[in-house]
Amino acid sequence: MALRPHLRRTRRAPEAPPAAPQAPPPARPAQQLRAEQPVRGERLAPEHSPTGGRVPAVHRIGAVVVAAVIAVFGILGFADGLDFFSTEGERVLGLSSNGLLSAISVVTAAVLIAAAVRGPRIASTVMIVVGVLFLVSALANLAVLNTDLNVLAFRFPNVVFSVVAGLVLLVLGAYGRVSGNLPLDSPYARPSGDEDAADDEVDENPSTPEEFAAERAMREAEVAVVQHTATPDQQRRVEAMASAHSRAERRRLWLSFDRRAS
Repeated sequence: MALRPHLRRTRRAPEAPPAAPQAPPPARPAQQLRAEQPVRGERLAPEHSPTGGRVPAVHRIGAVVVAAVIAVFGILGFADGLDFFSTEGERVLGLSSNGLLSAISVVTAAVLIAAAVRGPRIASTVMIVVGVLFLVSALANLAVLNTDLNVLAFRFPNVVFSVVAGLVLLVLGAYGRVSGNLPLDSPYARPSGDEDAADDEVDENPSTPEEFAAERAMREAEVAVVQHTATPDQQRRVEAMASAHSRAERRRLWLSFDRRAS
């Protein structure tokens, strides 16, 4: 007698329901997408520029370094007890000096340090002014060398030092400020045509109720196109505005459709 095998019935685990499709992320309006794009010709802010704060640092550190050199010269002159109005002068660091020149040196150093403390813009301006005064002093004292009018006891090395110091101050003060191609981190840098762009932006703003209504309708149409819910009329208008390069021009194109419809 053949034995019939016992068949086991296995229960299948219930299948999980299919996952609901995820909704696509909400589309952003076309105007928002355009706003997020960088403006052509726009410079990076100083904190995002690759050179950091180089221009302000040059102005401040340059003023302090030059001030330190001049202050050492003036303080050593005071320490030697030089005659205040002597036209002969005494040797200090290879230069001729008297009490008056030492006092002027200390005061000049104090002005440069104070300017560096106040800020890089002030330091730049003060260095340019003091640099010009150094050059003028070199020429004026060169004309009165070996005369009774040489009240600062200048000698030819002093003239050379004044010229070199004046040029150094001018270069440091003008760095990142007076140039045809300013560094990106310069506080004086501004893209060409900024004033014209600002004027155009003011002129492009809507000024009448009709233009304000057109602006609202334009935004709604662009949002509808991005979300694929635009009407054929909205689609045509947005396609026509794509060729416009300014806000005012886009608004004029939109209003031209309204005039045709009326």
